[in-house]
Amino acid sequence: MSGNDLASIAQATVAPGKGILAIDESLGTIKKRLDSIHVESTEENRRAYRELLITAPGGGEYISGMILFDETIRQQTRDGVPFVQALADQGILPGIKVDFGAKDLAGHPGEKVTEGLDGLRERLAEYAQRGAKFAKWRAVITIGEGIPSSGCIEANAHALGRYAALCQEAGLVPIVEPETLMDGDNTIERCYEVTERTLRSVFRELYRQRVVTEHTILKVNMVVPGRQCPDQAGVERVADLTVRCLKNCVPAALAGIVFLSGGQSARNATVHLDAMNRKYPDLPWPLSFSYGRALQEPCLKAWAGRPENVEAAQAALLHREKCNSLAALGRYDESLEEAA
Repeated sequence: MSGNDLASIAQATVAPGKGILAIDESLGTIKKRLDSIHVESTEENRRAYRELLITAPGGGEYISGMILFDETIRQQTRDGVPFVQALADQGILPGIKVDFGAKDLAGHPGEKVTEGLDGLRERLAEYAQRGAKFAKWRAVITIGEGIPSSGCIEANAHALGRYAALCQEAGLVPIVEPETLMDGDNTIERCYEVTERTLRSVFRELYRQRVVTEHTILKVNMVVPGRQCPDQAGVERVADLTVRCLKNCVPAALAGIVFLSGGQSARNATVHLDAMNRKYPDLPWPLSFSYGRALQEPCLKAWAGRPENVEAAQAALLHREKCNSLAALGRYDESLEEAA
């Protein structure tokens, strides 16, 4: 597979029964993760933790790609093997987060826009040279009183469109990630409405920026109620509304769709994905996963920063990867959790 064979890379990223492990936490976010297990966020501790994730034996069976952070794509295993090479050796595609994070949007209180377009062409060229095959850019849409505004949705959609066009120019498959947050008290119907508005705007902008749909992957939230909503929807309702929203907004030509976990529990993220694939087996695109916390959390707790726990931590990671791999095929069974 050549570095700029976008069709092959896109297809490999959403291969049947495979998903993406997101290990692209910014320095602030990885610090929170490590704080939760009382481990200091030093460069060496971050490297050791990410080595554990990257080198977990058997990961290539369930994981098609891993999204790395700028620091991580430059690091090596303890034995001196570059992380990009360690992934390639397992048949896992290296990816890279290229945005600079969500910042306050001027004139729009409570809303964010993702920055990082300046200098992006040069950064993408360097990442491609380092062996990256795909990239990711996350936009954040907040639900609240009177928000999101059209201005916020359009500003983020425009940035996603320009980013995706630059990726394809550089020979990288763009993962386009508009995330409607699930932090509030909104109903599932409100999440549906905002997700639909956002996706329509994003795909309109991708078309305007001449992004090739077949060489693009969508990473998106499931349609779920806000975490503080008293009425938490059942599994079937989440599956039905999420699929309905996607069918209404996403072009059939898209290479594939991967879900972010967005703060769902590890098990809920798996169960919801499974329900969609089980109930809707004939969609125009594969539905898979690109989870960070929902794959990492059990592993992080098992590791606790101790070298002697690496094997147990990798086993916990592999278990969650296997469960989600089966969910991507509509073959997950909750009895797998008890067996673990």
